[in-house]
Amino acid sequence: MERLSAQDLSNLWPDDFGWPQDIGVIGVLDGAVPLDVVRRTVEARLHLVPRFRQRLYRPRRGLGWPLWVDAQDFDITDHIGLVALPDAAGEADLLSTVEQLRRRPWDYSRPLWRMWILPGLAEHRTGLYVRVHHAIADGAAGVALLGTLFDPAAGPDAAAGSRFVPAPVPSGRELLADNVRRRAGELTRAASALGHPARTLGRLRAGWPAVRETVTAPRAPRTSLNRLIGEGRRFAVVRGAMEPVAQAAHAAGATVNDVLLTAIAGGLRNLLRSRGEQVDALVLRAYVPVALHRGRSGPARGNLVGVMAVPLPLGGSDTGRRLARIAAETAERRKRFRPWAGALLRNGLLQRSVLRRMPRQRWANMYVANVPGPPAPLSVAGAAVRDLFPIVPLTGNIPLGVGALSYAGRFNLTVVADRDACPDVAVFVDGMREDLGCLTLAARPTVPLTAAS
Repeated sequence: MERLSAQDLSNLWPDDFGWPQDIGVIGVLDGAVPLDVVRRTVEARLHLVPRFRQRLYRPRRGLGWPLWVDAQDFDITDHIGLVALPDAAGEADLLSTVEQLRRRPWDYSRPLWRMWILPGLAEHRTGLYVRVHHAIADGAAGVALLGTLFDPAAGPDAAAGSRFVPAPVPSGRELLADNVRRRAGELTRAASALGHPARTLGRLRAGWPAVRETVTAPRAPRTSLNRLIGEGRRFAVVRGAMEPVAQAAHAAGATVNDVLLTAIAGGLRNLLRSRGEQVDALVLRAYVPVALHRGRSGPARGNLVGVMAVPLPLGGSDTGRRLARIAAETAERRKRFRPWAGALLRNGLLQRSVLRRMPRQRWANMYVANVPGPPAPLSVAGAAVRDLFPIVPLTGNIPLGVGALSYAGRFNLTVVADRDACPDVAVFVDGMREDLGCLTLAARPTVPLTAAS
């Protein structure tokens, strides 16, 4: 019986507030991709991704938290479809179509994932959109799912499992007994914690600096950026290569994530200046999830992240100096032990209470997620995946998010903006591109000229 974890649950409640928590990727494939072949290929590997044949089940009050149960009438055609783009469609057509598909409401009676083949791109290419509810996976686990479904090294014959026979939904009596056992286990763990005060206090002390960084640090400044989000989104993508970004990071003694945050700070500077706001002394705060799957056996599954709040200084036009400041801040923060976010908000009522305050929150101005993607090229039904762009969710009054994904030597970014709160997202993207270009150009190795013989 697989109940949602506290962190899985925290990604489910925002749906009730009008902030659907979807993650996913937009792909660009070389060549045409037959729909029936994609369906057969993916279905043959679904035994490796059990959650994709399970639906969310919410038992009645007193029977415990929601859980995953096998879909009794699973049909792959409900989850993989085709939507044709206009002939010789461009990037704008692809992003517009993805936004239309993203806004389709979830059918909670079915597994919470969808995939669309989007033929019609210019140069005989095909688009791909994979949408997964955040309750199923975080970014790292989502990348693991992609690798499982689209790894060209394992063909459908090698990966095929036995015929799927769904398990029955647990009865009310079984759910009640499981809930009682879980409650008893919680009481036992609480008693153990009280019985070992030194050990418990040590854990609290270890995790407190990371918690204080987010909860008790100075509040995020008020700007025109933070407005309550609506339903519509604007997408923009930035294509890049990993090598120059890594060179820029290495030259500054920083990380790739530091370079990303520096470029984002440049984009925010450009955006707020264009709105007539003073930025020279302004320091915004970015919410950055930190994956905690490392060190666990097997592929990443579910949601297991910590929280890091990073100050983004917008003053001055020297990107090198800004990178140094951000790198120093993140280096200090990386030293801190980070408890997984679900450990801080284990109670469902407390989670919903926090969500009710999200329209007025002052702990972050924007959201940034950088996920290491597949290092080797993937393929979908024989078609090479040329590019992958991540989709990140927005919540509350945070109308701007950036997702970064490394893939086969590329470093691609997706900017997700609320359609009404951030109609000028192109100004942000231009500033981000400019600063990223400055950083990578400054770090480019020089080759000395030699005289021709």
